[in-house]
Amino acid sequence: MIPAYDKVYLEKARTALGRMLDFAVYDLKYGLEDFFSLFLASGTADRFEHGDFTLLVGMSGTELAYEVLEQSGIVQKRTRPKYTMNRSEEYWTGWALAYYQWERAGSFSEIVRCVPICRIRELYFPYHEMDIRHFCDRMDELYRRGETETNLKRMRKNAGLSQSGLAELTGISVRTIQQYEQRQKSINHAQVDYLVRFSRALDCDVMDLVERF
Repeated sequence: MIPAYDKVYLEKARTALGRMLDFAVYDLKYGLEDFFSLFLASGTADRFEHGDFTLLVGMSGTELAYEVLEQSGIVQKRTRPKYTMNRSEEYWTGWALAYYQWERAGSFSEIVRCVPICRIRELYFPYHEMDIRHFCDRMDELYRRGETETNLKRMRKNAGLSQSGLAELTGISVRTIQQYEQRQKSINHAQVDYLVRFSRALDCDVMDLVERF
């Protein structure tokens, strides 16, 4: 799987996201879930996950937090950050999540839809003492449990198509579509021709159909 952006930005991105959450919770007094919702809704998360270097390396965590508020239309008096001596659970949450999003190349909204941000924070014990790959493995497990629909099924329903309707448009059997939607077969291993036919019928990109986790 190709990471979300160039690795040269990764460590600064992790620090920025970690400090953003720490600052939002301890200095701005937001709840973790409330502020992360602003991060998603403001469009800042989308820019971050697509490697906008003006956010990844051009802003500190504090500046990133204020960017979220500004893009959300919230006026907030500027205050000086009081970072804790040890990394807070919120800092670790952002730091670890930034790595996971980068490596899996998913979207933040997609990740927290299946594994809520407060659930990720609960992984601090014991994963803050482990290699980051152990955290990623655990996140994959939680994501799969939380993901109830495949991308193919979601895109088909969004298009207002039944399985038989999609079969008629693509020439792919209903049984095959069912196998992909029920994960009896992995769409990631589907014939390229099948993926192209699905994407045309559903008016989406091929990568929208691929299961990332």
